[in-house]
Amino acid sequence: MIPHSMHWPRSLKGFACILLLFSGLAGAAEKQEGAFHGAVQTEYPSWFKASFLSLRDDIAEAKSRNRRVMILFTQDGCPYCHALVERNLSQKNIETYLRKHFDVIAINMWGDREVVGLDNRSMTEKQFAASLKVQFTPTILFFDEAGQTVLRLNGYIPPTRFMTALEFAAQGTKDSNYLDYVAAHQPPATGSELIAESFFKKPPFNLARKGKARPIAVFFEQRDCPACAELHDRILSDKQTRAIIAGFDAIQLNMWSDTPLTTPQGKATTARAWARALDIKYAPAIVLFDAKGKEIIRSEAYFKLFHTQGILTYVLSGAYEKEPSFQRYLSAKADHLREQGQDVDIWRMGDEPAGKK
Repeated sequence: MIPHSMHWPRSLKGFACILLLFSGLAGAAEKQEGAFHGAVQTEYPSWFKASFLSLRDDIAEAKSRNRRVMILFTQDGCPYCHALVERNLSQKNIETYLRKHFDVIAINMWGDREVVGLDNRSMTEKQFAASLKVQFTPTILFFDEAGQTVLRLNGYIPPTRFMTALEFAAQGTKDSNYLDYVAAHQPPATGSELIAESFFKKPPFNLARKGKARPIAVFFEQRDCPACAELHDRILSDKQTRAIIAGFDAIQLNMWSDTPLTTPQGKATTARAWARALDIKYAPAIVLFDAKGKEIIRSEAYFKLFHTQGILTYVLSGAYEKEPSFQRYLSAKADHLREQGQDVDIWRMGDEPAGKK
């Protein structure tokens, strides 16, 4: 989600060119500002902990009650945060499990309340979020009794996978592998194949960067994956999305397979081993690398059209080189589109008109 009031410099390299993919050529005449759809305010459960935001104290108190701490980063108007509350936390089994095993603490990623971190350093909520490189909301961190992070979720995930994450976080350690846990707790595949797209490169996959290269988009998927099918049917089928992806070297990998490949750093490995090394937590996940083979950002949660396109253009435009905050970039993109008379809907799929409830 993007706070509408946030702005950043409009001079990012290539930014205007990429935005033409969304807005088309702007006319000379002044246009009426486009509408903004999709923002929604969220009322968080009353059973969340009313913390003084001293994390050492919160972890010690949770430990005394045989619980762990879950930190939830939010922001105003975030539809994905709203989905977490309305779709996930409203389910009785999820609420019961959370309240038994965790103290849940909400932090506004743009807030000014004082937070005392595990290093006893005081900072504001927004400084704390920036120090942890929070790029999406909701972002969730689970801490064990020693203050070690046992799991991090970057974005919204649907209820069934969220429950699996909670069960792992309640008992896991910093050395536990979440990918292995997910593999052991998902139904066996029935044999269906991944959904092919014309823009995916064919094997063999050599992603090592040489000379003048393009950025890379790696799609980690799996068989029998409803979320993968929705990505293909309702986002990747969109013409603007496909036009953006055309600027990448895009490949698709089964995250559980032994498909051989060479990473952007020139290392020979397999899809499964690379997914483990990259700590992929969700299918589908899209990991984006720049033209030099450096990972810039990833989508490893449930995102709709606007955010998926935004993640892609953030890398393709080179905006990340001057704006380290993806949320500020996304806010500027929305402002630019609306100034051009385009409606912006941050909560729609590619097959839905803007403003659809």
